[in-house]
Amino acid sequence: MQDQKEPQREGADPALAPSALPPLVPIGEHLPVPVHRSGGRRRFRRIAAVLVLTLLCAAGGGYYVWKATYPPLPVGISFGNGRIEADEIDIDTKFAGRVAELLVDIGDMVAPGQIVARMDTRDIEQSLSKSEAQARQAQRSIDEAEANLVQQQTQRTLAEQEMERTKQLLKNGWTTQEIADQRRQTLDGAVAAYNAAQARVDVARHALEAAQHDAGFYKVQIADNTLVAPKTGRIQYRLANIGEVLAAGGKVFTMLDFSYVYMDIYLPTEEAGKVKVGADARIVFDAYPDHPIPAKVSFVASQAQFTPKTVETKTERDKLMFRIRVRIDQERLTQHADAIRSGLPGVAYVRWKPSVAWPSNLEGTP
Repeated sequence: MQDQKEPQREGADPALAPSALPPLVPIGEHLPVPVHRSGGRRRFRRIAAVLVLTLLCAAGGGYYVWKATYPPLPVGISFGNGRIEADEIDIDTKFAGRVAELLVDIGDMVAPGQIVARMDTRDIEQSLSKSEAQARQAQRSIDEAEANLVQQQTQRTLAEQEMERTKQLLKNGWTTQEIADQRRQTLDGAVAAYNAAQARVDVARHALEAAQHDAGFYKVQIADNTLVAPKTGRIQYRLANIGEVLAAGGKVFTMLDFSYVYMDIYLPTEEAGKVKVGADARIVFDAYPDHPIPAKVSFVASQAQFTPKTVETKTERDKLMFRIRVRIDQERLTQHADAIRSGLPGVAYVRWKPSVAWPSNLEGTP
């Protein structure tokens, strides 16, 4: 018996007829393959690879430039980081007083002996005037005493002459002993008066010397109240203003001594033990990398830093760091005083093996 076809429903789409649909695949025999959108990921990977390659090329180029600019140091040269420093000198008062005048300010260059400030010395000037008046009075006393001494010398000479004549007359019997005794007493009195006049001259001279010493003392005080720069340098701080009353030792300025400019670095035990005072060195500032400055080692610490005073093992000894001071030549500092700035960071290179030549980047001079 043949199967009868089911009549087509009215309004049905012929394309959706069961005979037009593809055959169904049994479940489990062939699952549909999902569609992966991998284009974005591949594009991200390409960009990342390009960036990594660019960074590697830049790093390699930078390393090449750094190697060309800073070639490796040969054995015999050590280096350390530090900051340039200059000794600080306080310009302060010797006596208590009031600040009357300030002649320099922060940042000014000063020369040895240059006046930087003056203190109020009106009271000392009055004392000086008094001492000078006493000295003039003592000088007049000396003149008077010396005139009196000349007078007494004349009286003494006359008395001596009369005594000689009286002796001759008494010898020949032409005068009496009484007159001779009178002449003797007159001579003794003239001699005593002369000695007294001489003593008064000495007293007047001592008084003059005392007045002159007092005047000199006040002059020294006035000079000490005129503050001067002891060395060549730059004013770093101003610590007082006009009108302030300072005690003895009060600070007015702090200056940097440009005759002693140095950099302290720290080297490990193995290298510091080979460094000697006077060894050749170079200082390179971060601000002037192409201008190495010749210098000398002026100090090597005798005690280690950063570690305990006593260590027992070699591992601990390897951690010891010794302070090395590298000093710039004073003549070179004088020529370039305007370019000196305390606190500039840099690197100091120390050549502890004299037979080793300096690298080309450290041979030049500023």
